[in-house]
Amino acid sequence: MDGLQTAVSDGTAAANRPIAAMLAEFACGLDDRAVPDRVMERARLHILDCIGIALASTGYEFGQRTIDAMRGLAGEGPSPVIGTDIRLPMRDAALVNGTLIHGLDYDDTHSDGVVHASVSALSAALAQGFASGATGRDLLAAYLVGVEASSRIGQAAQGGFHLRGHHPTGLVGAFGAALTAARLAGLSEREAAMAQGIALSMAAGSLEFLSDGAWTKRIHPGWAAVAGITAAALAGGGFQGPSAPYEGRYGLYNLHLGAGHDARLDMATAALGEVWELENVAFKPYPACHFNHAFADAALALRREHGLRPEDVDSITGYLADAQANVVCRPEETKKRPQNSYDAQFSMHYTIAAALKHGRFTLDEIDGQAISDPEVLALAERVDFAIDPDSAFPRYYSGEIRVRTRDGRELRHRESVNRGSDANPLSAEDIAAKFRDNAARAVAPERVERIYEAVMTLDRAPDLKELDAALSTG
Repeated sequence: MDGLQTAVSDGTAAANRPIAAMLAEFACGLDDRAVPDRVMERARLHILDCIGIALASTGYEFGQRTIDAMRGLAGEGPSPVIGTDIRLPMRDAALVNGTLIHGLDYDDTHSDGVVHASVSALSAALAQGFASGATGRDLLAAYLVGVEASSRIGQAAQGGFHLRGHHPTGLVGAFGAALTAARLAGLSEREAAMAQGIALSMAAGSLEFLSDGAWTKRIHPGWAAVAGITAAALAGGGFQGPSAPYEGRYGLYNLHLGAGHDARLDMATAALGEVWELENVAFKPYPACHFNHAFADAALALRREHGLRPEDVDSITGYLADAQANVVCRPEETKKRPQNSYDAQFSMHYTIAAALKHGRFTLDEIDGQAISDPEVLALAERVDFAIDPDSAFPRYYSGEIRVRTRDGRELRHRESVNRGSDANPLSAEDIAAKFRDNAARAVAPERVERIYEAVMTLDRAPDLKELDAALSTG
């Protein structure tokens, strides 16, 4: 029991009210007219980014297999699946759309919370919003509620979920999705608090996929959306959940952090409605684990500035935080010789090698043929890692590369702040270009522009009919 007490040792005085009650008050009471215009614009850009990735995912085996499985399970329903003419029951659509958005590991991340912030909230918002007759602003506000909650809940763990083998997106996404669904369903504050308590028994996500490149991570945020929608429906029907699902004796942090890693419970509700954590959610410039992005940029910088090519390299060492190394560097035999695209996306070694050879890191660098490139694999064998005592993790996913060349030079490049984050942002034009590139892999140019317009005018949309029509291929 000592571990249970340690995990929330600083939380006893965090608040007089349960965290769930404070988050519920925010979720149900948020006046969308009080949300700054810049935050609403940012929300539209994140939604645009997610939809573009989902469209690209429809062309991949994991996307098609997920769609087929859910169609076979429950048949047709009212909720659209992004980029298809298929409609599924609400929760099944949330699972599929969440998998499509997250499946390429190209979706945004709240760096400090180490959580893919948008995907569960948006998947729940789309499913519940289409079913409830929401307006565009209703959808935006509900999405924002989910992002603000899940980002803070993840932030309070201070990077500790990964150390215990949990995937934070699956864990905390369920709570954000519950609040998103609760708002759209018109639940009371008490019911929204109960929904979070119910979600505690559904929230899950294991990092075991890292052992063999399994597909399970892809479904984590979709399942979190399902859990959130289900929890909100149960709470709205009068079902009772625990009142302290975060700080309780067997709450989220005590169960999933354990001894020796304190949760900062005050962070879970800090400055709600004053500081917008959406502005700290980083867009991804590369389709790989966010922990690898600094290394892709560092490799590309060395290639650009020094003309570095694979044949020039004797050895490379990447420097990063230990928690990051657990995900993208260990075990090295897997990371140096990825067996599938997911292995490659979660390999620092492969990311550096592929970026150095090709001068880019795109979806083309993680297809089946690319990951078997003998020159890239030979270079990945010459990549090692070391722990960086000056890492900015988890606030930023910094990384440094040191290269020894075959002619005796020693080169280095450090990325202190990962590109796409609040301190090193992508522009709106960059995000739109990423959307168009991803969407064009699945739909015709005129459809790409129709989706763009539907998303970027959501704040003025009286309903979701145009978004629905734009997302459908029927």
